[in-house]
Amino acid sequence: MDLKELANEVEAISDIYARKHAIERTGTWYLLKLQEEVGELTQAFLMKTGQSRDKGRSAAELDADFRAELADVLCQVLLLARHHGIDLDAAVAEKWLVWNPKPIESEHTTRSTRDL
Repeated sequence: MDLKELANEVEAISDIYARKHAIERTGTWYLLKLQEEVGELTQAFLMKTGQSRDKGRSAAELDADFRAELADVLCQVLLLARHHGIDLDAAVAEKWLVWNPKPIESEHTTRSTRDL
């Protein structure tokens, strides 16, 4: 599955959520929701790494919570990008993949690693 397909599926689920809870998903909402999810990811990370109380959760539960929060952050990034019409595949290729010294077939030019 590519990022566009995933973003479309996530959008459909987010739309159901928004209608169910009468939420107007504005640009501000997308950004604040991402911030909320990053906070939850931070909490899950701290609990998983023993830097916060674990609230009686097992190691397996803490691992599951961390994975779930990573998924939430990814999905919110996809939604934010989609809302603003950003092609994340292209943005990642332009920002990150150009530095790959052994690029996968790409239409983007590879930069020298000395420019990093």
